[in-house]
Amino acid sequence: MGEQLFTVVYKRQVITKTKTGKNRMKWVRGYRAPTANDDNRGLVATLLSDKLPEWEAMDIVPNEAYPENTNDDRPRQYGMPLWRDMFSPRQLLAHGVAVEVFQEMLEADRSNGSLTEVRAMAYVYVAIGMDKLRDYNSRMTRWIVNRETLANTFDRHDFAFKWSYAEMALLIEGMGFDWAIEATGKSLRELIGMVGANKRGDMLDAVQKVTGTIAVTNGSGASMPHIADRSVDAVVMDPPYGANVMYAELSDFFYVWLKRTAGLVVPELFTRRLADKESEAVANKTHFQGQKGAAKLANRDYQDKMAGIFAECRRVLKDDGIMTVMFTHKDTGAWDALAMSLMHAGFVITASWPVNTEASGSLHIKDKAAANSTIFLVCRPRIDEGDEANYWEDVEPLVAKAVRERIGDFQIAGITGVDLYLASFGPALEAFSRHWPLTRGNPAPLPPAKRGSQGDLLEEFDPYAVRPEDALNAARREVKAWRLAQLADRRAANDMDPATAWVALAWDAFRAPQFAYDEGLRLARAVGLDMTQVVGRLAEKKGSDLKLWDSATRVAKGALGPANGSRGMIDALHHAAQTAQKTSVEAARDMLEANGLLDDDEFKVALEVLLEVLPPSKTFSGIEADDAIKPAADDFDALEKLRRIVYGDEIGAPKQLSLYDPLDA
Repeated sequence: MGEQLFTVVYKRQVITKTKTGKNRMKWVRGYRAPTANDDNRGLVATLLSDKLPEWEAMDIVPNEAYPENTNDDRPRQYGMPLWRDMFSPRQLLAHGVAVEVFQEMLEADRSNGSLTEVRAMAYVYVAIGMDKLRDYNSRMTRWIVNRETLANTFDRHDFAFKWSYAEMALLIEGMGFDWAIEATGKSLRELIGMVGANKRGDMLDAVQKVTGTIAVTNGSGASMPHIADRSVDAVVMDPPYGANVMYAELSDFFYVWLKRTAGLVVPELFTRRLADKESEAVANKTHFQGQKGAAKLANRDYQDKMAGIFAECRRVLKDDGIMTVMFTHKDTGAWDALAMSLMHAGFVITASWPVNTEASGSLHIKDKAAANSTIFLVCRPRIDEGDEANYWEDVEPLVAKAVRERIGDFQIAGITGVDLYLASFGPALEAFSRHWPLTRGNPAPLPPAKRGSQGDLLEEFDPYAVRPEDALNAARREVKAWRLAQLADRRAANDMDPATAWVALAWDAFRAPQFAYDEGLRLARAVGLDMTQVVGRLAEKKGSDLKLWDSATRVAKGALGPANGSRGMIDALHHAAQTAQKTSVEAARDMLEANGLLDDDEFKVALEVLLEVLPPSKTFSGIEADDAIKPAADDFDALEKLRRIVYGDEIGAPKQLSLYDPLDA
């Protein structure tokens, strides 16, 4: 497609005043339009055409093709069939020269006998620094406007194409290569400081008098023959999260360069053409392409591989040892697979802690129904592994009780939205795993999703089987009741129909109009709603997602039910919002009165709850809503005006408005 220089970022010094009135020099960024002198594409093209034949012959730059069977085919779709195509000519020239110089230096050290073990390892760290620089200098890096800095290639954990990209000036002092090598060195120094120093305050203060060694190995977690049975005190693991990120597919971006640098020092770690995809413990459906039920087969493969890893961890862990597993995934299916793998491996979950770990500006969570928290699951080996099963009917109340006892603490700690549901999964799985194995005393009904002819089912439905997902559904029901009771001072749990409760809890949990269909389905089950009452009425299905409809969209789609709320108060609320927007608040009031809803307690509860979960409009928050949520914010605007004019003395202002200044809340 070609490319054109858009702007040049520069730094200049300005004089500012300190609080005491003294002059202070400060560096600030500026932006200027490019000039003819900035355009060096002709020179770069000439240099690259001279170098490329030699580099291809000497295997300096990657010639490997981007794999055809992957979860993300955008590089091929956008004209980047080779890994080296992910770099502009100028970037490729710079990275190629860097590899050429690296190889020349390494060969010179080998030839004169100066390649000591320490110097060889230094080359490996230099290679890592060079790869860090490539992560910030590709056609998929971007400029972060509010921070005025570069975002790396994988700020979304995928190969998202960037229509405009930014690149770093590589040879300016303190930037480019200097920055990458220094950043790598800083990380190395910090690691050494944590485990090797004898200063007060480092992480090993508690065992300062104990000496030992650290061994770093590269291999599969499912096979650790070098570690003896029951010899390890603690295992700490941050496993892959199902189908969330395809790490091996992403790592090829780095691997093809590293094997041409670090691979010359430690060739035994770079024997493959590309990274190993088959052994990776992820739910990669491309491994089952063309087979019925590919996604289900991928989930089963992930569960089996994680079970093997956990079983090996159980083997090496002492009976009084501990394993901490970090997990962040909003999909209940991934949690179900993880918990089942843990229990099959002989672990019981004894504690759980939600920890906020995601930066709010991270693009893979921005404007999406994503989790900000990681749940830390504390696991212990199950000593008493009896075969006698407990009954789910006896354990389910214990699961609900465990969630009720912890959810208040989670909320006080600042856990909200979808994270509140995820946090509840921890105590639910604690209670569940303590009573494993489990069976049902009464058979469960056949789920609607399994009725009819479905050739992709992997196993027959067992009406007596119990899975971790049952505990997660119980947790979700507890959070639902808890949140509805909080969102309205009135009797929300009793006075809210399923459709209205689903819309309110969807906004409350996901904080976005679009979220995973499967999570919408589970929320519908928690409130007792069939998805046929959701899709085409309250939301639309877009691929694997659901997108909530605002009042205007529902009118345009002909999806609004009766204005009297007989099909759900969400219909009456949307009728009122549209009337207020199109005509006036007074007309909306008259419409409610004509339908017998003006003094209806159920309508008032629904109004109160919806005003707590919809995104506030600029009128009441002072903040302009983005395009994705503006239609819902318009509904908030109309309904809040209705509350103030018609119910001001009866229904208090939305608590969420206390976060904003523009108008009194």
